[in-house]
Amino acid sequence: MTKKWFSIGMASVFFLSLALRFWGLGRFNTLVFDEVYFATFGNNYLIHKPFFNAHPPLSQYIIGIGIWIGSHIPFWQEQVNGLAGSVLTPWSYRWINALTGSFIPLVVAAIAYQISHRRSFAFLAGLFTACDGIFLVESRYALNNIYIVIFGLLGQWFLLLGLEKENKKRTFWLVCSGIGFGASAATKWNGLWFLLGAYFIWITAWLIRLVQAFYFAKNKQVLDEFNVSDSYSDGDLKLNTVQTPLQKLTQLNVFQMLFFLGIIPALIYSVIWIPHLELDKRFGFIKVHQEILKFHLQLGGNSADVHPYCAAWYKWPLMTRPMAYYYQTALSLNEPLPVMGPPLPPGTAKVIYDVHAMGNPFLWWFALGSLFFLVGIIVWQFVNFCVKPKRFSAATPMSVDTWIALFLVLNYLANLLPWVQVKRCVFIYHYMPAVVFTFLAIAWFVDQCIRSYHLYLRALGVSITFIILISFVFWIPIYLGLPLSPDAYKLRMWFDSWI
Repeated sequence: MTKKWFSIGMASVFFLSLALRFWGLGRFNTLVFDEVYFATFGNNYLIHKPFFNAHPPLSQYIIGIGIWIGSHIPFWQEQVNGLAGSVLTPWSYRWINALTGSFIPLVVAAIAYQISHRRSFAFLAGLFTACDGIFLVESRYALNNIYIVIFGLLGQWFLLLGLEKENKKRTFWLVCSGIGFGASAATKWNGLWFLLGAYFIWITAWLIRLVQAFYFAKNKQVLDEFNVSDSYSDGDLKLNTVQTPLQKLTQLNVFQMLFFLGIIPALIYSVIWIPHLELDKRFGFIKVHQEILKFHLQLGGNSADVHPYCAAWYKWPLMTRPMAYYYQTALSLNEPLPVMGPPLPPGTAKVIYDVHAMGNPFLWWFALGSLFFLVGIIVWQFVNFCVKPKRFSAATPMSVDTWIALFLVLNYLANLLPWVQVKRCVFIYHYMPAVVFTFLAIAWFVDQCIRSYHLYLRALGVSITFIILISFVFWIPIYLGLPLSPDAYKLRMWFDSWI
């Protein structure tokens, strides 16, 4: 893919994301799902009303800024409600999320390019991310999960940028990375898993280097044969010609990691709390964290008895239990959009309005399969090393694709495995930080297929892409809350557990 077509493609992805997120943004003149909390909390900062929040405050600050700006513009002021504590338009408490969410596909594409320097891979990663349902839904309402993802991904991207730079430029990007990771944790505590992923890949890079160094030292005869010195240059084995910034991870020592990806995120996280603690003086910094932890521990078990949409972590990858953020019914399209009250009795509704927090099914399923394929690559490399360690240590360094596999799999596991021990009720949106790495995995797989010399593999890559696009179009009515007949609604609810 040429630079020109890559620029055109990424611009198209961005404008598609922007259009889908802003179209009909104020259609439901109410508080949808957790807007009851986050839109209200954002407005509370503007009216100086103290309140307790069960999450760190950064996303509510941003929503509050959006409300202030949205309330001072001369358009989109037709519909108003007072549900968030002031007379506001739905557009005012949603637009900044829509804008922020539109950039997530671009950040995903930037990470894909940074770890591979392949424009086709980056374009596919951005396109597939733009074609996911739960990211679209979360971006269209005053919710907070997109901020965990975008700040965490920015932390990852800045880290990769820093690894390609030297001296002061590297320091600048590593500081930015620490800020990104701190901001992700300051949105929700599970934002820390992005930082955990960075530590996972850093530790893995050091383990690979130490293993290589051990076998190089042990097999000097092989080294002499390949004309390779056993000394090191700039902290890297000379054999390892750098092809991806991930191979430069061992240029960061433990003190740099602790400072840039330890102290700086902690400092940013702490500073972000200051405005909230100035508003609500009931709790100090330590006490408010104790209260938040107490709140989450009291949420109960992970079952339908606690909440009908509770979904344990192992239900997320196959998307067996998505959730409805908004569900209302009407007798005809001519009726005003229903915003309050229970739906009509079963069998009487002619029109259904449903906003479903649900991924693009084929994207999620194909992406999960691609992630397992990457796991297979890693396992094969490990088995190959165990069988022929001398050959491994003296051959060319690990390929870029193996590093990509490690980066994606380790970040996926870092964002998923901590939920295994969580006993409180959790929901499918908690999977968003992990699933984004599977989008990168399917983009990598499709890119490999399309670039293949084999016609059947190119056909497979193109077919997967079209299936994902068609799937997105098919389910888009329940992402945007478009009116559906009962039959059209049932056509999209393939499993009872989806309803």
